[in-house]
Amino acid sequence: MQLYLLINTIFLIINIFLCLAIIFADQRNVASTWSWVFLLMVFPVVGFLLYFVFGNNFGKEKWFQTKQEADPALHQLVQKQIRLIKQNQIGKQHQIGYQDPSISKYQDIIYMNLNSDAPLTQDNRVEIFTHGEDKFDELLRCIEKAKDHIHVLYYKVRKDELGGKVMRALTKKAQEGVEVRFLYDKIGSPGLSRRFFAELRKAGGEARPYGATKVPYVHPAINNRNHRKIVVIDGETGFIGGFNIGNEYVGRGRKCGHWRDTHLKLTGTAVHSLQANFFRDWSLSANKCIAFAPKYYPMPNQPGNAAIQIVSSGPDAKWHHIQNAFIRMIHAARESVYIQTPYFIPDESTLNALKTAALSGIDVKLMVPADSMQKMVQWAAQSYLSELMAAGVRCYFYQRGCLHAKTIVVDRKIASVGTSNFDIRSFQLNFEVNAFIYDPPTAGRLHQLFLHDLIHCYEQTAADHVRRSPFSKSMAAVMRLLSPIM
Repeated sequence: MQLYLLINTIFLIINIFLCLAIIFADQRNVASTWSWVFLLMVFPVVGFLLYFVFGNNFGKEKWFQTKQEADPALHQLVQKQIRLIKQNQIGKQHQIGYQDPSISKYQDIIYMNLNSDAPLTQDNRVEIFTHGEDKFDELLRCIEKAKDHIHVLYYKVRKDELGGKVMRALTKKAQEGVEVRFLYDKIGSPGLSRRFFAELRKAGGEARPYGATKVPYVHPAINNRNHRKIVVIDGETGFIGGFNIGNEYVGRGRKCGHWRDTHLKLTGTAVHSLQANFFRDWSLSANKCIAFAPKYYPMPNQPGNAAIQIVSSGPDAKWHHIQNAFIRMIHAARESVYIQTPYFIPDESTLNALKTAALSGIDVKLMVPADSMQKMVQWAAQSYLSELMAAGVRCYFYQRGCLHAKTIVVDRKIASVGTSNFDIRSFQLNFEVNAFIYDPPTAGRLHQLFLHDLIHCYEQTAADHVRRSPFSKSMAAVMRLLSPIM
């Protein structure tokens, strides 16, 4: 007992100095700062270990310095579009060639996204996938047709039937002389060894982990995972969305069964932005840049007319680009805001945006899983729902297996699909990427998919929320205190 008290006291003294460093030197937001101070002072030993592994920000800046100007032309296009918006010429078809001049209604969102170096492209075609079998069948077909290069980035890759199938397809193309680069997150893909990529490397392909270290789980950015899912084929076809590579994502998981997700196949110059994002992530992991070449940015053979911006965010950025764009979309709503997310832990600004929209008479609907894959996150989410329901937000719980879709649809006119959840981790800690789509036909399809999913949901009312068990209420209260660092 005395030894325990001695150890606890030593860590408590250390944590006092650590708290001072967090407050005065770390420049975190207030909620995150208080959460770490609470954890370090109430649970000295556990709090210290958790902070050492997940909360340490010191040294990150140096690690994030490896950057790449993936395509100078993209940056030049962004600067040109910013100038046109400032001159109030964004909606003039002769200036930029918009297929739909009504896009000018959203120029404040467009302008904000331009400041994240996300050019607006308006020659795209969009195909939506909600079932893993369909998405991976199409991905494998596109891989088979590749002629020059295939760039793949996934957060989670399983060494299972689907993982092996994708790897064999990539290895075959590498043997044919196609450039293949494969990037995966080391923490998101536990147990994935170099042996899994041996045949690909032997065929001339490259595979690299993001965040690999000599000492497991010791890294200045271990809490900043690369959560992006990007595939670019020949610079012409791109994939972005929520599906990772693993049997569970095609409905063969032992825990979930049916897997409901949303993924996009894009053709058009929006793919160039996906390419640039991949190159930046590759350079960060490989510590070397891929030389710019026009072949990576070809013009589309069959242009469409969907306007899209590819917006990325991460701990290396000054602003929380995706979160800011979500909030601005909510403020722009005049009829409806429909959100699907597997993890819902909003900060004050996001929470207030949703409440303000609902109080203004906007139809705001939030859909989350009935059975979350992470119980602590589910308790934390519950702590916010009473506020939302009191303001008029309707909250639905999806019961047909796992809901992993990350979408927001506003007024059936604009939408966003990508990798970002509606939580602090996605907004501030992880590397994420989302497509912001200014195209009523695509937004309308996503709106209808949301309505169809309501068939498999139950709605939680304010009365239901009050009737929760005392244990559930207590856990929700505690998890809310810790939610800024979850």
